[in-house]
Amino acid sequence: MASYFDEIARNRRKTILLFILFALFFFAVTFAAVWLLGGGLLGLIVGFVIVLVLSLIYYAYAEKLVLAVSKAQPADKAKYQQLYDIEGGLSSAAQVPMPRMYVINDPNPNAFAAGKRKNPSISVTTGLLNTMDREELEGVLAHETSHIADNDIQYMMVALVFAGVIGIVAAFIRNIVWFGGFRRIGGQGAAIAIVVAIVFSLVAWLFAMLIRMAISRSRESLADANGARMTRNPASLVSALQKIQKYDANPRATSVQHATEVTASLYFSNPFTSKSLLNIFSTHPPIEERIKKLQQMY
Repeated sequence: MASYFDEIARNRRKTILLFILFALFFFAVTFAAVWLLGGGLLGLIVGFVIVLVLSLIYYAYAEKLVLAVSKAQPADKAKYQQLYDIEGGLSSAAQVPMPRMYVINDPNPNAFAAGKRKNPSISVTTGLLNTMDREELEGVLAHETSHIADNDIQYMMVALVFAGVIGIVAAFIRNIVWFGGFRRIGGQGAAIAIVVAIVFSLVAWLFAMLIRMAISRSRESLADANGARMTRNPASLVSALQKIQKYDANPRATSVQHATEVTASLYFSNPFTSKSLLNIFSTHPPIEERIKKLQQMY
């Protein structure tokens, strides 16, 4: 039987290795982009400065962008008193600041945490509030609170920044190709350079997405284990996941309306239903796997 702490330790090790890989790849892409575009040492320095500035801008405004894209609205405390009561107890137990609470008007039962550990936020859908009983809602909120306590939201924001900037670099290389950036090479060399640049940009984007998804799956498993430890009631989280599984299996189920490929990794469960092609690149472990691991903690 796996303990809470075995699962937590295993997933932390996995996340550290993935982030080391992501950081190395991040700098490799920057170096390769400058080299492909014919830059020397000065070009490399300028490239790193540009990437650093883009990363800082992305990181500074990531939460605001996520909340805006998700159409999250501040939760009225009088209307959602139970939500505040549950989260108040969990955040106190986890010794983290009380998150700002948001509600998303969407029937898909889901939630996500965002922001920084010292100033976090949690958003829940109306579908989650309408579907879960108090214990199940506590299980989901414990999962999100554990993301905050374990700095997961900052891990994921950094992963989003890395992936976003790598995507920008890849798009920049493609644009240079389309606008004739390699004409000066001439002849067969130009054709080879164009093919290399296009393949490199596509592979860079795809590999960045795959690493970010692997990090997301690792952190989701960790948050399940930590959430179960926090409430000492893994059965409530299992019950919540089973309800979501049942919802997803319904032919009338809908994806979270304003979820995107970029924000998907932040959600409690995959915001896209099984009908979505985006499930090919899932940011979450299968619900069956999550349930099985939690049941081993009983």
